[in-house]
Amino acid sequence: MKSIKKFLSIMLVLMVALPMAAQGERTIKRKVAIGRFSNETQYAKGMFYDKENDPMRKQALDILSSKLAASEKFILLEREDLDILVSEAGEGMNKIGADYIILGSITEFGRKTEGEQKVFSSTKTQTVEAGVSIRLVEASTGLIIYSDEAKGYAETSSKQTMGIGGSAGYDATLSDKAISAALSQLVENIINKCMDKPWKSYILSVEEDTYIISGGTSQGLAAGDKFTVYKKGKVVKNPQTGINVELPGTKTGEITILSSFGDTPDTELSFCSYEGEALDAENLTNYYIMDK
Repeated sequence: MKSIKKFLSIMLVLMVALPMAAQGERTIKRKVAIGRFSNETQYAKGMFYDKENDPMRKQALDILSSKLAASEKFILLEREDLDILVSEAGEGMNKIGADYIILGSITEFGRKTEGEQKVFSSTKTQTVEAGVSIRLVEASTGLIIYSDEAKGYAETSSKQTMGIGGSAGYDATLSDKAISAALSQLVENIINKCMDKPWKSYILSVEEDTYIISGGTSQGLAAGDKFTVYKKGKVVKNPQTGINVELPGTKTGEITILSSFGDTPDTELSFCSYEGEALDAENLTNYYIMDK
């Protein structure tokens, strides 16, 4: 009898602990918009070159998107007018609807073919080198929080002996491989920079003591999740740089997710309850929500 009671006690502890552990491991996805990815090299740019349909630019954009999606830590947003919004001061950034913006460019690209001819054999090697530069911008402030560049290489070889063996023609996949190799060196740092910063959201409206915030199921929010509400700190100007800096906010209370709705990451919202100091419902922009 005692052993049965002990077993039931252990099971009860596990049933309580496992959901808590699962919540601790769950990642709140960041919203990322991949903006301009340009080709700054002169490779394959002829008289009829079309900047908008540059194949290398599209290659890099697709590869970066795939690598970020594979991490399962991001919601990737498509913004056809992102370049225009980024160029607009202040208000343009807020219209993007992303936590971070990634801007990139292909800075170097080269392809060479080398061969070695011997009496009975010949070897042909194709090598591609690509250089990629990345900037990670925090959408809420417009500040660059990470900037770096990397180079990637890819090659293929063929060998013939007495006229027998493989023949290496033009290998278009080497471009993909070289760009992918360069981006692989940067993606981990992009992920770390984004995830190191707290997840942030905002109170959009208050309806009969129910607080509506941006974000929902696709980001990883679930009923029962609790987050801290802060009142924005004072904005001061740094005389040395001329940049306005927002001081740390003050904690006012805590919200709890009740339910979420919305069809897309752009339209997802969550209903919440709130406990803490009274908020100024007429000036909700003075508050923000964080998970840390």
